[in-house]
Amino acid sequence: MTPRSVPDPVESNRGSGMTTSHMESHVTEDSGGGGPGVAGVGCSGEPRAPPMERMLQHQDEVRRRREEEARSRQELSLSSSMRLKKLSQKPGVGVDNPTLNPAGAVESARDTGGTPMLLDLEDLSVCLKQAQCSLSDAESQEDVEVLLRLVQKAAFQSAFGVHNAVVHRAAQNNLPLPLTGPAQGLAQEVQTMLQLLQNKEGVDLNTLLSSPHLQALMETQDSGVEQQVHLEPLLRPGQSLVQHGGEPIKLVHLEKARDVPLGATVRNDSGSVVISRVVKGGAAERSGLLKEGDEILAINGVEMRGKSISEVCNILAEMHGSLSFVLIPASKSGPAPHRENVVHVKAYFDYDPSDDPYLPCRELGLSFLKGDILHISSQDDPNWWQAYRDGDEDNQPLAGLIPGKNFQQQREAMKQTIEEDDEPEKFGNLWCAKKNKKKSKKILSSSKDDTYDSEEILTYEEMALYHQPADRKRPIALIGPSNSGKSELRQRLMFHEPERFGGAVPYTTRPQRPAEVDGQDYHFVSRQAFEAEATAMKFIESGEFEGNLYGTSTDSVRQVINAGKICLLCLHTRSLKVLRSSDLKPYIVFLAPPSQERLRTLLAKEGKKPKLDELREIIEKAREMEQNFGHLFDAVIINTDQEKAFQELLHLINRLDTEPQWVPASWLR
Repeated sequence: MTPRSVPDPVESNRGSGMTTSHMESHVTEDSGGGGPGVAGVGCSGEPRAPPMERMLQHQDEVRRRREEEARSRQELSLSSSMRLKKLSQKPGVGVDNPTLNPAGAVESARDTGGTPMLLDLEDLSVCLKQAQCSLSDAESQEDVEVLLRLVQKAAFQSAFGVHNAVVHRAAQNNLPLPLTGPAQGLAQEVQTMLQLLQNKEGVDLNTLLSSPHLQALMETQDSGVEQQVHLEPLLRPGQSLVQHGGEPIKLVHLEKARDVPLGATVRNDSGSVVISRVVKGGAAERSGLLKEGDEILAINGVEMRGKSISEVCNILAEMHGSLSFVLIPASKSGPAPHRENVVHVKAYFDYDPSDDPYLPCRELGLSFLKGDILHISSQDDPNWWQAYRDGDEDNQPLAGLIPGKNFQQQREAMKQTIEEDDEPEKFGNLWCAKKNKKKSKKILSSSKDDTYDSEEILTYEEMALYHQPADRKRPIALIGPSNSGKSELRQRLMFHEPERFGGAVPYTTRPQRPAEVDGQDYHFVSRQAFEAEATAMKFIESGEFEGNLYGTSTDSVRQVINAGKICLLCLHTRSLKVLRSSDLKPYIVFLAPPSQERLRTLLAKEGKKPKLDELREIIEKAREMEQNFGHLFDAVIINTDQEKAFQELLHLINRLDTEPQWVPASWLR
């Protein structure tokens, strides 16, 4: 599908109502072969010759007998054919001739429409025993005994059953197709991925996929998928069975169940109904028989050309059970679809497919919340990606559609433009002039701490799994409004395990007091040196208090990490962007206040008596922080109880040592 910068109204709000269960098909090949021939060779009581001479005599005797048997078999085949011809001309009741060639019987049965004559293992054993009894010399009897032991082996019996099954299936007219086609391409893709693995299992699998026998099997599988299928049962008399308007056609059989998405969407193209998308994990994708760009000519004999997407969906909604699709395959002259690895992203906005009027198929839409990890399985369509939610793969066998990054940014920018155009009319005289949209606006919340760029449209950020090294612990940044308990939790952790946790020594320009130690209580520097460090972006956060400058630098955090400790930070939200752009790989925890009454109780235990307006301000402040910066939080703790919050925070920190965490992929590059 051609990428679009704006939503396509034709495909909007239209999806295939096709629902189907798993589709499968198989391939069989005609197999011919004859049963083992037995020749008895004796010595007639003659004096025994030397071993080498006896072996040569035995070989000559075997060769002579085989020539005689071949001549007799040709004569028998001729007489059998004449007998069958007479029987076909004048049917009658008689006794089967046991000397008929089974292969010839199979071919005759095919010609007459009967059931092929299959060999029976028990009959074969009886025949061999009868032959053994009729032989006079011991050597021939020993040869037959070897065959009898072979017939009794399990491996031979299994192969015998396979032979009969192939002969029986080969006599049928409707040979099913294999389940999927591009086996060789898939094997090559797997081998490319295995080159990155150095373990024994990966090497063994690569060796297996490279073996000539498996390569030949996959080639046979792929050639079976490409063969043309007989279409007489579906097409009306007089219609072409091989081509439609000069185009080759193919037939695909599906079993459709109720309320199970097929995993494909359709679009209109000059009156034709074309498959526009095959969704990962669906029955269409698993079968390998439906391709993007295939034109649907008919379904169960109902012509599709000239019908709208709505009409196609309504027709399919009434169909269930066995469906037969007549298709014109997509042109193979175009570039092959781009295969790419799964990309993991973190969502920075909430998405509800039921509220999206541009979604091609609402049944295939995937809902998610801000902060969810999404596994993007396909970006072939830049407007609509295919994705799974992290941790929900087992409950979500079919990939869902989500808006692509550029598409989401474009329509959000358009939405903001429309809102800005409407605001002067809404507020009337309160607006004296229209602002320049090209300039980046800085919007302040109720506190100067929460400054963010309203022009930044948040969509997704690529993520990767990261396991922190034992000697380089990630710093823990505690975020929250005043009186949220973040400072108390930090002090308690440092007091609880001082050998494990530490705090960064801040910088200041104020004079050193007599009891203070430089480098332990503060780093005492001049204003000129402080401002130089700030210009070089060395401070995570900084500010001025009573004419003196204070700040926490990345170097001071790094000193704690190099000492093998976990650095605990209490920061403002305005510091998160600087902290995340450093190489410190922080773990950010947001301390959210509880309900208003519970917050009053907690503060009362600390001897504080806040007013009602102060409580409301704390809760509103927390709400704004989470709304504007919640996409940067790794975890959220609601501080309903100090002890419970402490244990929960400690548990999160302990998990960093045992479990990998999702971090921005840019941190690992």
